[in-house]
Amino acid sequence: MYLYLNGEIVTRENARISPFDHGFLYGMGVFETFRIYDGHPFLLDDHLVRLQDGLNELKIKKSVDRAQVMEIINNLLSANGLKQAYVRLNVSAGTGDVGLPTGEYEVPTVLVFMKDIPAVLEEKQANFLQTARNTPEGDIRLKSHHFLNNIYGKREIGNNPNVEGIFLTKEGYLAEGITSNLFWVTGDRLFTPAVQTGILNGVTRNFVIQLAKSIGLNVQEGFYHAEDLLGSDEAFITNSIQEIVPLTDIENHTLRGKKGPVTKKLQYIYSKYRKNLWSKNEITKGI
Repeated sequence: MYLYLNGEIVTRENARISPFDHGFLYGMGVFETFRIYDGHPFLLDDHLVRLQDGLNELKIKKSVDRAQVMEIINNLLSANGLKQAYVRLNVSAGTGDVGLPTGEYEVPTVLVFMKDIPAVLEEKQANFLQTARNTPEGDIRLKSHHFLNNIYGKREIGNNPNVEGIFLTKEGYLAEGITSNLFWVTGDRLFTPAVQTGILNGVTRNFVIQLAKSIGLNVQEGFYHAEDLLGSDEAFITNSIQEIVPLTDIENHTLRGKKGPVTKKLQYIYSKYRKNLWSKNEITKGI
C-alpha cells in the first residue's frame, strides 16, 4: 500500500508519525472517509466542508481544497493501481509539547490512504445496544479521533458483519448505528434522529435527506424512541462506504429489507449520482 504523508508518497512500512503528535497524545484530529467510483470521489466537496469545519473547531491551521486533494487522490490511485477505492483523509494536530494547549496548531500532520472497497452487504440485521451514545465533546459531534464509544458498541455487538448495533442516548432516544446513520419509513414519511441527539451529521445522511426531499418525500428529523423504529414499515442505515443498507429486522421485528419500496427507490437514484456529484447541492429535483 502506498499512502500520502505530509507531501510525500510513501509505502505503509515507511510511514512515520511523531509520538508527540497531539492527534496521538490527545485525540486532536479529524478525518473523512469516502468512496472513489471510477476515479470520481463522490461528494468530496461536502466531505471537505465538514473536515474544514472540524479543523477550525480544533484550532488546527490547515486549509483543504478540492484541487489539492484531487492531486493527492490521483497520485495514490496511480501508485496503488486502483480505480475504485475506500479513502481516508486524516488531519491531526501535529507535534507539540506535552500538555494541553490553548493556542492554534501551526504544523498539522496530513495523512491520506486508500484500499480496495470492502464487501458491501445487501441487507443487515440490527440490535439495540446497552452502551449509550455519549454526548459530543463540544456543541456537535466531530468526525474526530475520539472513537471509544463506538469501540464499546462494536465490542458489545461482536464481529458479525451482518449485524449493526443501534445506539440510544442516555435519555432513551434513538441515535445512530456504530458507524452509520439511521432512517426508517412509516406511511409516507421518512424519519431520522435529529443532530441534537448527539449523532454524527453524516455526509451520506445529508445527501439522503436532500435526495428524499427532491423526490417529494416528507422527511422528519427529531427525537424518537425505539418503539417508533420497531413500528416502521422499512428501515435502513447509511454511511459513505456502504451507501444505503436496508435492515431486515430489528430485535427480531421483521422489516421489508431490500424489498422496501422507498429504500429501493433511494438506492436506485443514489446509484445514478455517485460517479459525478461533488456535493448534495447538485441534486436535480425530481430525477
